[in-house]
Amino acid sequence: MPLRRLGFMLPLLLVPLLLAGYRLGGAWNFLVVGWVFVVLPLADLICGTDTGTAAPRGRTAPGWGIYFDAILIGWVPVQLGLLVFAVTVFPALDGALARVGFALSVGIVTGGVGIVVAHELGHRLGRPERALACVLLASVGYMHFYIEHNKGHHARVATDEDPASARPGESFWHFLPRTVYGGFASAWQLETARLRAAGRPALDVRNRMLWGIAAPLAVIVLAGLSAGGPAAALFIVQALGAITLLELVNYLEHYGLRRRRAADGRYERVGQQHSWNSSHRLSNWMTFNLQRHSHHHAQVMHHYQELEHAPAAPQLPAGYASMVLLALVPPLWRSVMDPRLAVWQQVHGAAS
Repeated sequence: MPLRRLGFMLPLLLVPLLLAGYRLGGAWNFLVVGWVFVVLPLADLICGTDTGTAAPRGRTAPGWGIYFDAILIGWVPVQLGLLVFAVTVFPALDGALARVGFALSVGIVTGGVGIVVAHELGHRLGRPERALACVLLASVGYMHFYIEHNKGHHARVATDEDPASARPGESFWHFLPRTVYGGFASAWQLETARLRAAGRPALDVRNRMLWGIAAPLAVIVLAGLSAGGPAAALFIVQALGAITLLELVNYLEHYGLRRRRAADGRYERVGQQHSWNSSHRLSNWMTFNLQRHSHHHAQVMHHYQELEHAPAAPQLPAGYASMVLLALVPPLWRSVMDPRLAVWQQVHGAAS
């Protein structure tokens, strides 16, 4: 089996790592944290980049399409089962260190894998795939991302109107509350507009925003009633961790990049130059090629295995695992990224 295709099984490794950490106890519960933010960045440096494509569009061999889809669909019951397990065992964990490590690890798995899978399924045309995307997003309390990302972000990307496009010089800690509030508000507006167009009120049973709020609240209550307050707290903490990880990725994907605006007020068409690209081999496997974000925005209906390296796009100096750590420390982030952004704007022209 070609390595480029087999590599997309790598995210599944996080589940046995989390279970092993739980079994060993204590500080071993940070095993997933260490893998993602220590081992993976170092391994990326060693393994380097890969500019090839796992399955060029229109040339996928028979059976491989099922393989690529099965990884995504198979993740849904894995994540739901993992969350049931997590809220069940969390109250019995011994010590604050074990609890913190376990909660962070669950959030990294549900965010670093689960939300990425939801993002991919949410772009599919089939209703079952999109429904599964919403299930995954509801499991981290962020179902409105499906609405805002598809209908809002992709239309307004790399503009000041997009809450998920970080502005030049903006720190992650300033970006985080702005994008969380802005994304929710935008999703509510988009959903209520859809209902109005169908002749329905905002507070209608078909309002997906209401379901997105009700579902995680119901899980929190159920977890609390069945396993106590610590179980409910675990669900909340893992959701917050997953959401923070998602917004860290949003922050770095379009940092400082802006589309030009014509005299009539219209923005130029979205292209590969409006997203930062990275083709670091291992972290691309871990994120289902999400790092090839430039191609994703230029060709939104391409599946993850079909995404190509974009040599003409602005390039990140490392994979996402390394870059999110930099983003947590604004002076380090700006020292690395602002010079790259300035060179890109000088060579290609800054948006007006």
